[in-house]
Amino acid sequence: MQLCQRMRWALLVVASCFFASTSTAVGQDTLSVFMKAKLVHAEKTLEGLVKEDFELVAKHSQAISLLCEDESWMVLKTPEYQERSNEFRRSVNAITDAARKKNLEAATLAYVDATLKCVSCHQHVRKTRSGR
Repeated sequence: MQLCQRMRWALLVVASCFFASTSTAVGQDTLSVFMKAKLVHAEKTLEGLVKEDFELVAKHSQAISLLCEDESWMVLKTPEYQERSNEFRRSVNAITDAARKKNLEAATLAYVDATLKCVSCHQHVRKTRSGR
């Protein structure tokens, strides 16, 4: 599969990750705004990868990492969720590190890894909240 096709697929996965987000009605607006911000940074990160704009990649992947530290990020208070969150943050930080080294392949692979972790975590949250 060509790199551009993989990038498009990754963007679709990130978008579905955003739309699959679940929360209670009380915090829905806050969480929705928060997830939209994460999605915008993910899209800009992908744009930077496609254009080989390492500054753009680093800027927006670092912004995602900072969002991980916000209290809105912690939608579950469980050890498993915390570990998944840490794994996602490590993947996002790997994007930033690779961008700073101007290593497109490593940054792209880290982006895909972060996307897979995002989808997996959202699936975990849905299952946990539904009691499955």
